[in-house]
Amino acid sequence: MGDMLSQAEIDALLSGALSMDEEQEEKSRSDAEVLTPQEIDAIGEIGNISMGTSATTLYTLLGKKVTITTPRVSVTTWEELSEQYPEPYVAVKVQYIDGLIGTNLLIMRINDVKIITDLMMGGSGHVDGDAELSEMHLSAVSEAMNQMVGSAATSMSSMFEKRVEISPPESRLIHFAEDRENIKFEEKNDQIVKVAFSLTVGDLIDSQIMQLLPISFAKELVQNLLRANEKEEPLIPAEPQPAAPEPLQKQPERKSPAGDTPGFAAQPRQEPPRQDANRQMPYMTQPSYQSPINVQPAQFQSFDSGGQPFEVQNISLLMDVPLQITVELGRTTKKIKEILEFGQGSIIELDKLAGEPVDILVNGKNVAKGEVVVIDESFGVRITDIIHPSKRL
Repeated sequence: MGDMLSQAEIDALLSGALSMDEEQEEKSRSDAEVLTPQEIDAIGEIGNISMGTSATTLYTLLGKKVTITTPRVSVTTWEELSEQYPEPYVAVKVQYIDGLIGTNLLIMRINDVKIITDLMMGGSGHVDGDAELSEMHLSAVSEAMNQMVGSAATSMSSMFEKRVEISPPESRLIHFAEDRENIKFEEKNDQIVKVAFSLTVGDLIDSQIMQLLPISFAKELVQNLLRANEKEEPLIPAEPQPAAPEPLQKQPERKSPAGDTPGFAAQPRQEPPRQDANRQMPYMTQPSYQSPINVQPAQFQSFDSGGQPFEVQNISLLMDVPLQITVELGRTTKKIKEILEFGQGSIIELDKLAGEPVDILVNGKNVAKGEVVVIDESFGVRITDIIHPSKRL
């Protein structure tokens, strides 16, 4: 009996549950006042298609299976975000500059950013959660978001049937409570649209990312989608016209085997009888033989005579076509980690020795080798060897 709840405790639990339901219902009504259900569905569809292509791009960068689930769209405020997410996050600011004009924020957990950075640099993805977030992490996630949002912009271009471009994303560490005034969008309305996605990367990340949009920009996305759908006219297949009946041809009269029924062949049959392939159908007329056809061997023009003048005459049409000539001093391969450490005065070692002939490429194809010379105040290349056509790659 000691474990049973009293009537007062039961009433308190029921009242609490009812108040939570009322709060959720009030939140749904508030969302409906800002965005209609149709607009919420449209924003979710845009996010679903955009993040689908972004997941493919992220898989290419990380070499791990990436899954981004169906988005959940809601309307919130900066104050609510401060209460729901008190810990610091990484915010990636994306600016649309052509086709669409607006700004949105992609919010990611710090540990997810560290794992993505480690995978981009060829690591295993197992990182120290207590390690400090560095500029290298922010640069790496900016590049990842640049490619992800770039592919999403390409998808939007297809959806909206117009060119959509973004500026390079900017990443920074934020606290919703402390940096709220610095990250707020430039509009008077304090309400924003939150699009939440579940993100999984292999067995390393099982987390959530958020996309924050101003109300005005979210409505602009919906209007562009509706305008694009209005342009698409449904294809109605034309009704097939009945074919004109072919005139019946008069069949020659033939006699039946008994010889007393004229016009036997002209009687229509609903279904031809099935016959064996080796048996002849009865009453079949004999084929008529045509007159003999004169068949002669084909005569072709010889390729030995007159071919060379024709080729020389037509190759002159290509003489004025411009070709790009590139002189390659050498090549090397570096990891992203090493490239991020480049600065003024850095020395890059190439795969060729000093004094070794340089490669001369025409439209990207290696055709010759040469040595570097100085002509007046410009560099030049003296050709020392022509590569055989069979060895040109």
